Amino acid sequence: MLTFEDCLGLCELSEEEIRAIAEHEHLPEIVALELGSYLIRGPDGELLMSHMFIEDIRAAEGRGDVVHAVSLKRALRQFIEQHGAKHDPGREP
Repeated sequence: MLTFEDCLGLCELSEEEIRAIAEHEHLPEIVALELGSYLIRGPDGELLMSHMFIEDIRAAEGRGDVVHAVSLKRALRQFIEQHGAKHDPGREP
């Protein structure tokens, strides 16, 4: 049986990025890991995932959760640096 850590090792995403997907999509982390692994390989996956981060950053800022917004911004920065997002995350998909 594979553990979450085993699956994470096979995925191109960090645990922080997986947590952000889980939060955005309201999914258990293991399901978010599978979704993220699928999205990152798709033609618009980087763009879609960038938008997930941005939406959650705005939501956190909107409710005054500065600590969480900073954490999500760090995850977005790491995602863009790691995956070389080819798209402008400020543009609508």
